[in-house]
Parts: sequence; structure tokens; C-alpha cells
Amino acid sequence: MRSSLRKIRGVIYQFFPKGARERVLSHEAAFASRWVASAHRRLHAVQWGLPPQPEYFDHDIDLFYQWRTTRNALWVERGVFGSFVLQGGDVLELACGDGFNARNFYSLRSRRVMACDFDPTAIALAKRKNAAPNIEYVLADIRTAMPAGQFDNVTWDGAIEHFTPDEMAQILQQIVARLTPRGILSGYTIVERSSGEKSLSHHEYEFQSKEDLARFLAPHFSHVTVFETIYPERHNLYFWASNASLPFRPEWGSTLSLG
Repeated sequence: MRSSLRKIRGVIYQFFPKGARERVLSHEAAFASRWVASAHRRLHAVQWGLPPQPEYFDHDIDLFYQWRTTRNALWVERGVFGSFVLQGGDVLELACGDGFNARNFYSLRSRRVMACDFDPTAIALAKRKNAAPNIEYVLADIRTAMPAGQFDNVTWDGAIEHFTPDEMAQILQQIVARLTPRGILSGYTIVERSSGEKSLSHHEYEFQSKEDLARFLAPHFSHVTVFETIYPERHNLYFWASNASLPFRPEWGSTLSLG
């Protein structure tokens, strides 16, 4: 059927100049964009408007709906700042959710990505929407069964706030044990609201400031960088931590080779 439609389209297009073809395809693309945005708006309304709320986010909603609507590129900068410290080797992503970052930010610049989450629905979604040859999605609760191995990068994006302070300390110990000597932990979280109300009911601990986040990391790493971006509706914290070196330090060297 698709082959036949392509042939018919090809026959029709050969009778029209380039400008006419562009106008037709532009109208088609505009219609498709509006339809896809509307579908993802409705998906968001169901997933987040009806209980129970999930502990992961389908970032196709950002890609096809929210980014154009809100002009907020937060979800993109998370992937960019996390991939900035990639070294080309093996990556462990903790609490990977839908796998959007694993596929679209980490996998192309890494030898291998092992991405885990405790939610079977999230893992199933990740395998369906964000599979890649060098990504392995694993069902695992990092409090009790963090995947074993040695990794050049561990990323903990949008998830550290889902754990209690005691759980964070235990998980950070496990992360250090899995990092190579040059290994780097990176991640993202948020600052608590001035009202004290949690941004999401699943959050166990929301940080008060850059300094508050750094105090959790400092006992485990000799080098810690925490920086922030502030949007009208959200105050974001990013962190890099290592017992070797970090970007923008004089000793920061070349990345590992994929060969």
C-alpha cells in the first residue's frame, strides 16, 4: 500500500514545479504538526490530569507539544548538560524513565548505555520508543539492585529528588563503586518552591539551593560542580561530580576513544 501511494505521489508531483510542491508539502506538514501536537496535549492531560500520576515522563509530549506551546527548552538543556561530560565509553543511566535521553543524547556518543528504572511501564515504553543498538534497558530498583559493572559515566537525571537523604547516601556509595577512576556522575534536580509545597507528590526531598545539593555530593567526590538555570516556573540544579576531573578545570583532558 505504501509503495503504491509513493508511486502515485511521484506521478502527480512530476507535473508540478518545485514551488507548487513545496506549498503542498508545507500545508501537509502544518496539518500534521497541529494534529500531532493536539494528540500529545490530550495524552498529557490523561497521564497527568488523572490519578495516579506516573513517576516518569513521556518526552515525546515535550517534543511535539509542550516545547512549541511554552517555549521552554528545559527538557533539552537537561540532555545537553548531561551529555557534555560523556567520555565515549560505557554509561549507566539511573531512573531512565522513557529512555529519551539515553537514545537522543547519550547513545550516539558512547560505546554502550545501560539504562535502568524500577517501573516496568517506563522500561516497556523506553524499549518501544527509544531503542538503539547500543542501549540495554534494565528493570531494576537502584536502592537494592543497581546494575553491576564499571562505567565511565553515571547519569541521574530528574530522579535524585525521588529518594530520601539516607537513600541518596547509600545510592551515591554504590555509584562511586561503579565509576572508573576517571568516571563522572552527572544529573539534574530542582529547587523546592518558596511555599514549601512539593513540585511532585513522588518527591521525597527537594533541595533548597546549590549548596544544599553539593553537601550530599561532597562526602563522596573530591570534585563537585553544581550550577543552576532559572525559568519562570522552575529553578533547576545541575551537578557533575568526580574523583578525577571535570569540565572547565585545567586538568580536564581529552575524551575516551570509541575505538
